[in-house]
Amino acid sequence: MAILILGIVIFLGIHLVKSFVPGVRAAVMARGGKGLWMAIHGGSALIGLCLIAYGFDAARATSGILYNPPKFLTHIALTLLLIATICLVAAYLPAGRIRTATKHPAVLAIKIWALSHLLCNGETNSVLLFTTFLIWGVILRISMKRRWRAGEIVYPPFVSYRYDVVAIVIGTLVYGLIVWKLHELVIGVAPVVMG
Repeated sequence: MAILILGIVIFLGIHLVKSFVPGVRAAVMARGGKGLWMAIHGGSALIGLCLIAYGFDAARATSGILYNPPKFLTHIALTLLLIATICLVAAYLPAGRIRTATKHPAVLAIKIWALSHLLCNGETNSVLLFTTFLIWGVILRISMKRRWRAGEIVYPPFVSYRYDVVAIVIGTLVYGLIVWKLHELVIGVAPVVMG
């Protein structure tokens, strides 16, 4: 469990620098340019992600159960994950109504992803991982709202509903692939048991 915790601290810590200690980021960029900051940020995030993956898998064998969620929550979680996938795709497209209404669709996707996993996973390692990501998403959203009010963030204006359609189509296809095979291949657990 210690490796999982270390990975979470590194991964989420580097992603919260801009929100809590922006001076550190500015100092690094002043000294070595944006490339140095991107290298530190990307390297730290990658190390943290690898530690999370390894620590989460290792903790499965020793992690206890905090709660046993009822089976019907799996259906709710799967529906929420479809919404999260669509929001995530919308974050990387020109602004449709989804992007302009949610303002931060990628952050919203992370919060929905974390919440949906908490609904159907009661193992200690799962609760630790998904709770911290949910809290991180909330903190990030509050921070971004504060930065928007200060004029540091400008939201893109609405472009076309066409990008909502693209987000829904691509998001649904990606979601289908995740549920069908990718989740089991990458995580080792099938979200839906077929047959």
